[in-house]
Amino acid sequence: MKITVIIISITIWIFGVSLAFADKPDKAQCPQNRTTPDAPEKYSGLKNPLEATKKRMEKGELLYMDTVQPMQCLHCHGARGDGTGELGLQADPLARNFTCAETMNTISDGQMYWAIKNGIEGTAMPAYPNLADWQIWILVHYVRQFGNNSAD
Repeated sequence: MKITVIIISITIWIFGVSLAFADKPDKAQCPQNRTTPDAPEKYSGLKNPLEATKKRMEKGELLYMDTVQPMQCLHCHGARGDGTGELGLQADPLARNFTCAETMNTISDGQMYWAIKNGIEGTAMPAYPNLADWQIWILVHYVRQFGNNSAD
């Protein structure tokens, strides 16, 4: 009896997840078919001034997963950075898929810095003006590690 209830619960959960994604056939799409406004010129050419050390990557993970406000990155971009967080799949456009090298290699460090600091108009990406510059640069490193990408 208990096993039957568990099996039924799992089946209902799988069916519910399938329905949730049914209207988002392009979830985690690579490359993503979307446009983001370009950062002002003074940002677009910036390179991350911080080295991607183990300690900084650990701090980046903590920021991404737990501590940034108004909302942690994982809620939209997902724990794996693929844009499939619970809110990212509801966003229009969908949250950015950081695991897609084809897309991420076209985004400069400065563009990412600007997007985190100021948010992105016309999307669900909020601004994080209260983060210190070093925290934003650490997040840029952390986000890039999802696809081991470089914007060189």
